[in-house]
Amino acid sequence: MSDVRDACAAAKAAAPALAQATAAERDAALEAMAAALDASHSRVLEANAADLASAREEGVSTALQDRLTLTPERLDGIAAALRELVDLPDPVGVVERGFTRPNGLEIRQVRVPLGVVAMVYEGRPNVTVDAAGLAVKSGNACVLRGSRTAIHSNTALAEILREALAGQGLPADVVRLIGDTSRESVAELGRARGLVDLLIPRGGAGLINAVVEQSSVPVIETGVGNCHVYVDRAADPDRARAIVLNAKTHRPSVCNAAETLLVHADVAAELLPGLAAELVAAGVELRGDERARAHASMDLAVGEDWDAEYLDLVLAVGVVDGLDGAIAHIAAHGTGHTEAIVTEDRGAARRFTAEVDAAAVMVNASTRFTDGGEFGFGAEIGISTQKLHARGPMGLAELTTTKYVVEGDGQVRH
Repeated sequence: MSDVRDACAAAKAAAPALAQATAAERDAALEAMAAALDASHSRVLEANAADLASAREEGVSTALQDRLTLTPERLDGIAAALRELVDLPDPVGVVERGFTRPNGLEIRQVRVPLGVVAMVYEGRPNVTVDAAGLAVKSGNACVLRGSRTAIHSNTALAEILREALAGQGLPADVVRLIGDTSRESVAELGRARGLVDLLIPRGGAGLINAVVEQSSVPVIETGVGNCHVYVDRAADPDRARAIVLNAKTHRPSVCNAAETLLVHADVAAELLPGLAAELVAAGVELRGDERARAHASMDLAVGEDWDAEYLDLVLAVGVVDGLDGAIAHIAAHGTGHTEAIVTEDRGAARRFTAEVDAAAVMVNASTRFTDGGEFGFGAEIGISTQKLHARGPMGLAELTTTKYVVEGDGQVRH
């Protein structure tokens, strides 16, 4: 595991140079990183083809293959996300508050980089670039540990980004990729206290739980999304159908896709037959309770279906007696990620947003909007489902901490 420690130590040594770089220098580095990606499509796609071939041989699911796949269009989008970061305000040096004490001390709370941010993630090679870009913009070095399934893609992307950084006169080691994809490398990263300031696991529940339980480094939990859409008695039927279809089928392999549909009993007979048919036509497998199955053909949901993050074209469907039932079901089975209500009743919407405990609560909108880009943050490093330091999509501000700068003219404490 010396490779893991060496990578962390190299990133820590490189971090001060980036933290001390000006906003213009960091933005120039981001532009250089984007330009390097634009010029390296064939290099990245060749590496990605090797990963996809291995994934197919191993029988990786279609949904996970989609998360792994890079195309010229997706690479264009990844580079565009870096350029969007250039246009965002610099978080470093922002004064959160400032005041003068009666004794004349001037006190300012100022945003500063965290130092070294490490990330463990599964499947999606775009995260390599998103994380590196956010780290550079916020003045942090980053240590990245991707999955075995994406190792060729991640290696190519990290090499391209490191070459671009060196070309801008910054240490290449502000971006380090760990090549060891064993479970032990994750555990060792979690033990790198003193070298890593924050560890962010981004993936399934198993990965996140393992990182949280094994780490002495501070951890932010991200991403597990058993997201619900509740269709209220006062919902517009057409709006409800559009939102449910989008939340489930737009990109089912991501954490903000809907996994459970709850329907008010008063509108189930009107809504479910047609909506179920549309979902099935879109390739969705439905698993419902007995009340839902009375209105549409679907498999019987068993206990674990209500807690599942399918990340696939599977949807649990339940009928509830009203808003109280929906809120209680979400409290019992939700993961604190994103919950949505479809209703024209503003009172019901206010109760839902006030009582549902989640990082994001949607009213008459798809769960798919819980995303750093959609929130205007640029690329996100993850979606935090915890409550300390950061919650929801984590952008630039969440990759900084603060320090107090106190200026005096000789004051001593009496």
